[in-house]
Amino acid sequence: MKCRYCQCTDSRVVDSRPTEDGTAIRRRRECTNCGRRFTTYEKVEEMPIIVVKRDGTRENFDSSKILRGVRKSCEKRPVSAAEMDALVEDVEREINNSLEQEVTTIRIGELVMSKLKDLDEVAYVRFASVYRSFKDINTFMEELKLLLGDKNAQ
Repeated sequence: MKCRYCQCTDSRVVDSRPTEDGTAIRRRRECTNCGRRFTTYEKVEEMPIIVVKRDGTRENFDSSKILRGVRKSCEKRPVSAAEMDALVEDVEREINNSLEQEVTTIRIGELVMSKLKDLDEVAYVRFASVYRSFKDINTFMEELKLLLGDKNAQ
């Protein structure tokens, strides 16, 4: 780290502590050349994730969109806000851990559905009906049969 006073590149860390919000580390440094102290901040570099939509357009990842869809599918269901938030955080963590810079809406939808299936089956069916845009009652029934098949297999 370069000293802001004498431009020397050698310094030692005197004190380290997290910032109030916990998103960075504040470091007090002392220059080994001039002895003056200065503060630096260390932050995790966030890699922006791009979502590729079905029509091929791209936009920045926004977890609030996932939360809106999950809330809508969980309406009038015994699912707490904390459980919905945790589901969205799990999906976001999985996407970030994939280390991919682009993710498709199909992948996001499948992740949400797999988590909703474990959380609340009615919410899962609601989400799937919008996400998969069932064309008729037969495709809806096929999804229900898959859900019942998974349940019976357990």
